[in-house]
Amino acid sequence: MTNKLSLRHIGKLIILLKLALVAFLVIKILTDGDASSFSLPVNSSFFMFVVAGFLAQLVDGTLGMAYGVSCSTLLLNFGISPAVASASVHTAEVFTTGVSGLSHLFLKNVNMKLFLKIVVPGVIGAVIGAWLISDFFDGGVIKPYISAYLLIMGIRLVVKSFKPVQPKEAAKRVSLLGFVGGFCDAIGGGGWGPIVTTNLIFQGKTPKETIGTVNTAEFFVAFFSTGVFLFFVGIDSWPIILGLIIGGVLAAPIGAVMAKRVKPKTLMLLVGNLIILISAYTIYKSLI
Repeated sequence: MTNKLSLRHIGKLIILLKLALVAFLVIKILTDGDASSFSLPVNSSFFMFVVAGFLAQLVDGTLGMAYGVSCSTLLLNFGISPAVASASVHTAEVFTTGVSGLSHLFLKNVNMKLFLKIVVPGVIGAVIGAWLISDFFDGGVIKPYISAYLLIMGIRLVVKSFKPVQPKEAAKRVSLLGFVGGFCDAIGGGGWGPIVTTNLIFQGKTPKETIGTVNTAEFFVAFFSTGVFLFFVGIDSWPIILGLIIGGVLAAPIGAVMAKRVKPKTLMLLVGNLIILISAYTIYKSLI
């Protein structure tokens, strides 16, 4: 009963924080006199962002990763600076991960003990990372090194997916993992899922619960890092942000259902292959 109440409290907190962010953004637009910049050009470019947000969140909700990486890559290709791209992605992510987290909570995909171990250090790491990239250095510098590490993890996961799945109750260095995941996520515009989900599944945690828990914790990581970005960077490219939000919100419940229904070994294999593809692409882009 206590566990159920605790999960309900998380759901209520997600809703309250989302409403608070909406209120803040509306007030900011009105007080800054930027209401005209909020106009939404409904054209082929906007629908492209909706589709991108939908596909990225569908993968993220199902496999516990790739929303931030996919969207950040898209924005960077449009010539947006890393800091603004990361701020835009995290702003959209607050809404998409909120819906995704609520969906996972409803479907009971969340492990409460694991959630509490990763969410607080994840938030701390994200806030520090957001502050550093906003004011001090380009997070793209460390992305190839993170990708090289994840590439190895992805290969190991693929190999492990062909062996008998043996879920474990305890995982090692979970809080440190949350901190590193949050930090790298804010620095690089994505990385929470690849780092945290991949490591936990590799250590033997059940894929369904790991994905649901990491996705739910990601809301809080995105929320607090967005607060830092709003203070230091502000928000730009409203059509892109809204397109990502609309597509992501539509896909979030579908991803949660898929995570619950797909078999653990299949999830592990899919996660491993996705990590290999993303990491290899990031390394390739850093070399050219």
